[in-house]
Amino acid sequence: MYHAAPINEYFAPRLHILEAGTAELRLMIRPDFHHAAKAAHGAVYFKALDDATFFAANSLVEDVFVLTVSFNIYLTRPVSEGEVIATGRVVSRSKRLYLAEGVLSDERGRELARGSGAFMPSTIGLADLSEYR
Repeated sequence: MYHAAPINEYFAPRLHILEAGTAELRLMIRPDFHHAAKAAHGAVYFKALDDATFFAANSLVEDVFVLTVSFNIYLTRPVSEGEVIATGRVVSRSKRLYLAEGVLSDERGRELARGSGAFMPSTIGLADLSEYR
């Protein structure tokens, strides 16, 4: 489902569920992701962290698609090339709210950004999504 999303044709990320409640996203930084100062735009950081934390949360929900209801991000270091790795994990959950935290690092293990999000189950059934497997 994730890899078939049209936006991911552009970004070409690779997502893996490591275990229930934990997900990892890997993404190669390309020059077309850069802002005017020749480093990755914050939108790339957000996408990586939101996707990793979102799927950490959705890995705990078997029947419906979750939705991001809020997300907070801290950008701590620029990156202009190489692979970045976003790891997301659920840190709290209730029936209607999942809280997840994520860290974005470069391939040398240096932290680039940190974020946290709140996710809620929607009324969109996973079985109703044509790309869901």
